[in-house]
Amino acid sequence: MKNTSGPHRLDYTMTPPQTTPAQPVDATHRITTGANDESGVGKRKSYHALNAQLNLFDSSGRIQFDKDIQAAQDYLAHHVAPRMRTFSSTTERLEWLVDNEYYERGFLELYEDEFLCAIYDRAHRAQHRFRTFLGAFKFFTSYALKTFDGSTLLEGYEERVTTTALYLAQGDKALAEKLVDDIMSGRFQPATPTFLNAGKAQRGEMVSCFLLRIEDNLESIGRSVNSALQLSKRGGGVALLLSNLRESGAPIKKIENQASGVVPVMKILEDSFSYANQLGARQGAGAVYLHAHHPDILRFLDTKRENADEKVRIKTLSLGVVIPDITFRLAKENKDMHLFSPYDIAREYGVPMSDMSITEHYDELVTNPRISHTTIKAREFFTTLAELQFESGYPYILFEDTVNRSNPLKGHINMSNLCSEILQVNAPSTLDPSGNYATIGQDISCNLGSLNIAKAFESPDFGATVETAVRALTQVSELTDIEAVPSIAKGNESMHAIGLGQMNLHGFLASKRIHYGCAEALDFTNFYFLTVTYHALRTSHALAVEKGQRFQGFEDSAYASGAFFDKYLKQEWVPATKRVEQLFHEAGVRIPTREDWLKLKNQVARDGIYNAYLQAVPPTGSISYINDSTASIHPIASKIEIRKEGRLGRVYYPAPGMTNDNVEYFEDSFTVGYEKIIDTYAMATQHVDQGLSLTLFFTADSTTRDINRAQIYAWKAGIKTLYYIRLRQSALQGTEVEGCVSCAL
Repeated sequence: MKNTSGPHRLDYTMTPPQTTPAQPVDATHRITTGANDESGVGKRKSYHALNAQLNLFDSSGRIQFDKDIQAAQDYLAHHVAPRMRTFSSTTERLEWLVDNEYYERGFLELYEDEFLCAIYDRAHRAQHRFRTFLGAFKFFTSYALKTFDGSTLLEGYEERVTTTALYLAQGDKALAEKLVDDIMSGRFQPATPTFLNAGKAQRGEMVSCFLLRIEDNLESIGRSVNSALQLSKRGGGVALLLSNLRESGAPIKKIENQASGVVPVMKILEDSFSYANQLGARQGAGAVYLHAHHPDILRFLDTKRENADEKVRIKTLSLGVVIPDITFRLAKENKDMHLFSPYDIAREYGVPMSDMSITEHYDELVTNPRISHTTIKAREFFTTLAELQFESGYPYILFEDTVNRSNPLKGHINMSNLCSEILQVNAPSTLDPSGNYATIGQDISCNLGSLNIAKAFESPDFGATVETAVRALTQVSELTDIEAVPSIAKGNESMHAIGLGQMNLHGFLASKRIHYGCAEALDFTNFYFLTVTYHALRTSHALAVEKGQRFQGFEDSAYASGAFFDKYLKQEWVPATKRVEQLFHEAGVRIPTREDWLKLKNQVARDGIYNAYLQAVPPTGSISYINDSTASIHPIASKIEIRKEGRLGRVYYPAPGMTNDNVEYFEDSFTVGYEKIIDTYAMATQHVDQGLSLTLFFTADSTTRDINRAQIYAWKAGIKTLYYIRLRQSALQGTEVEGCVSCAL
């Protein structure tokens, strides 16, 4: 390779600290000393001690943001820089990394040497600076390429961004440059598996998570366990559908009381996930979903009780419950809820329980003598849900009928993923007695990345930023082919589904002196997501034209019929508040008009779209820290968040964008309350074709009745799924956060 650039230097300095007037913060922020450093030695490093001072006021009663910046400076100067391998040029660096099997060769050969040198220089000219200690720490411990023995760093932030962009662009120089610009500016952030793995020779897949359905036979169960192992090895969480498995005591080969039900399968899966991980970089993690009207539902829930017998207790597997509208109606009327045998449903109707609308067929199922059923009190079911959520945060909830009413594709959505934002149709596979595929069905993979709302809204061309993100995520889909699980490969190849997410809503609102959940905040959320939806569809249409291909099943979708566009054509969508109208005007972001939607509707009807699904809002976690964003679109968990980072112990993280003179706009989630959080998500939900990972926060004095009220409020508001329930155990306690191991990372 020809050397066209100068020495390859890594600059680890920080922007100067902001100085702002003092403002009071909660009395909940206190620190303890004596944490170990990341090597496990008892001595506290200076950067750790500096970071801890975030949790102490200065003599004037102000938060010491400058101490955290000093902590980052100290960490970069004394821990990162000495471990960084340097090279005389970009050319030398790339040749060394390829020759020593750290980078793949193929994607680099798609570009001329001069372009490679220029684009790495382009990233460095952006002058990226980590604004928090945790952001820097997260990047260099979790993302940056290291030597195989872990002793030497081989990438700075600029190198990881550029390598990711080059790999995703696959020779498209214009796309590579746009990606570098949007990622370096913070406008777009690929999800962890993409940002972690892209371009590396020794890597897992770039997919965040996977969804598998299990059918009611031992071959499907065995194949699913094997698939879960294969997918965990490659990275990403795996969710599995249990609703079709016959209940405990159901017959096998007409012999009564033979089936063991869903719990033993859960135990097998939990053991499998504890074994597999992605080269030690990401632990295997799984979730299982069960329909509320499955006869094993109470046994399923009891596995998460703190006092459950160890033979059935589920410690690490996440649980999700699929709840149809009928369940809420039965509870409202204080009636029994009937639980139906999936074995009988499949025999009687010829379809699995998971593919049937229980609400639509409920009365028929109750009166059908060939469908065995038992009953429990509907209100007691919801009480049990709340009790379990109070104890463990589980189960997740999927509102089945709400999800399927808004599903633009033909088919029934019956499950979600490990973080409850992926909502796509699936199709069963059939297996022969040896466990091989007789027919390959359709399972689901999650190709995720998120826009930073504050940065994206400041983009010189908002529509172009959305387009770049959609094209990047489409590339993740096209570059993924998991042969070990053919149903996943088929689903990905036929649907090209992606999940463009969002983060930093609270940070953006606070920067504009808007309180989370107020009328202006809801108005902005509404029109921001509307505008993203328009540009995402516009881009997917352009991809269909360029590639001459639509997603499989387009002809039977609401896009082809035009029904998807009806709500945008019935009225002219204009902001309800002057402030939001002003924000869009000042940012130069144009809200699509009815004429824009009509034109797009006609184009889509003619040419189709390439991606079956386009948006999903994950919880985000690590990518929020390195992007200096508030997570997802929910409020902050705490003004000064407390995280446990392995042997380093407690690490403190200030809410992104918070200063001593805007702290009043950073109310935490416990203070904001579930109503405003649900209202915000409801505004976004009406424009998002999949789901939004929605965590609800409750104060120490909350009861299970409060959780039930929140569930009903969310269902009535049109929310599609609920993720975790978080409880603040004490008013004098900060918020410790353990991030989701798949999408949230």
